[in-house]
Amino acid sequence: MKLNRILFLTLLGAGSLRAAPPTEGDYYPIVTFPTPKETALEVSSIELLPGDKLALGTRRGEVWTVSGATEADPTKVSYQLFAAGQHELMGLAWKDGSLFATNRYEVVRMKDEDGDGRSDLFQTVCDKWGVSGDYHEYCFGSRFDKAGDLWLVLCLTGSFSSKTDFRGWAVRVKPDGTMVPTCSGIRSPGGIGFGAEGEVYYTDNQGPWHGACTLQHLIPGTFQGHPGGFAWYDKAPNMGPRPVEPNDKSRMVVERERVKELVPPVAYMVHGKVGNSSSFIVCDMSGGKFGPFQKQLFIADQSHSNISRVFVEEVNGIQQGVVFPFRKGFKSGLIGGRMNEKGQIFAGGSDRGWGAKGGQPYSFERLEWNGKVPFEVQEMRARPDGFELFFTEPVDANAAGDVASYSMREFTYIYQAAYGSPEVDDVEAKITAAKVGNGGRSVRLTVAPLTKGHIHELHMAGVRSGMGLPLLHDVAYYTLNEIPRK
Repeated sequence: MKLNRILFLTLLGAGSLRAAPPTEGDYYPIVTFPTPKETALEVSSIELLPGDKLALGTRRGEVWTVSGATEADPTKVSYQLFAAGQHELMGLAWKDGSLFATNRYEVVRMKDEDGDGRSDLFQTVCDKWGVSGDYHEYCFGSRFDKAGDLWLVLCLTGSFSSKTDFRGWAVRVKPDGTMVPTCSGIRSPGGIGFGAEGEVYYTDNQGPWHGACTLQHLIPGTFQGHPGGFAWYDKAPNMGPRPVEPNDKSRMVVERERVKELVPPVAYMVHGKVGNSSSFIVCDMSGGKFGPFQKQLFIADQSHSNISRVFVEEVNGIQQGVVFPFRKGFKSGLIGGRMNEKGQIFAGGSDRGWGAKGGQPYSFERLEWNGKVPFEVQEMRARPDGFELFFTEPVDANAAGDVASYSMREFTYIYQAAYGSPEVDDVEAKITAAKVGNGGRSVRLTVAPLTKGHIHELHMAGVRSGMGLPLLHDVAYYTLNEIPRK
């Protein structure tokens, strides 16, 4: 990075000259790989394999193994077709020498038994959910959890209701192949993954009962918000009785009081600002090799061809979080993603069906950190009277301690059976104090009012680092499910 991209220069007596502020690419470059000429590589799932290799599952039902993708030179990458003939592979997991693939209609175990790089064994592990042929019946699969289970999230048929077994549910596949119904209320997932402590999350997409895309916390026995799959409680005695129907045109914070099984979104991926079609989830478990955001979540978007960052905390027993923009500029719509121990995110996808800002029909890319620390809000935590911000670098105390450097608005979405929602119930919040602490690494904001259930959209245009830099991203979207009691 050139020095003049870091420092703002001022020439006294001859006016003012400023270099361009740093960009995302100055810290997190994207490497684009060439892809096999024999196929349109619409990457929909990625898994890590032994020996620094990767497996890529595609929307076209193929599995490719990849060598050289961790190396500096992207032209050294090589591909081998491992398997074909499945239907939209939205999950890959490696265990004990076998690759487990989740497609629309089954989890299948594949294994190369003769060592030629192609799978010889294809064994159905579980196919106990329904499939009708509807275009919307995707099935996204996780890696193995600590108990050896795979978690699947099953799109509703047509996204409104379910006439096909367990569509609109999350289920677990046990090591013996048994399927366990686990959560209802799924609408249109885009990805599934784990947090730093093994928590299970999935992304759902804007539509009926979802005013915007969301990050959801999958807790066994819970209802995730869309009642279109309630019919399958009759086939899931382990779940207990079906929840009461949510009231149409209500608010999530209101219906939580009526529907005891309802879990609110951890975070809203605010529509049109953060993205329009949330997809894969990765957690930074690289121990600092991806920068100063260890154990945070990174959420991709198919429509906007970007990745956002989510910091999650638990307040009053409920998870909630804040979304920050992170990296735009991927070549196609991101669907499949995975981070390795080196802190490299591998991402790929397609624009087929929905289009994507990236502009290319498909892609396979790598995102990595170059070792330079961006000036960012590292964490944003709720407090009883506002929020506390923690920064990656010390702030300029005068700028960060000035309430004029900030502005905030609060809004929510209609919880309704109709498709999506505008931003509603707008509240203009007043920031009355900004106290710098922790050696310049934190700022405590006093905010009135705080509104339970609202997204709190914070702008920080006036904040500067001790070196005079603006924030690389000066907006944050905090979903305030709960206000801390103390």
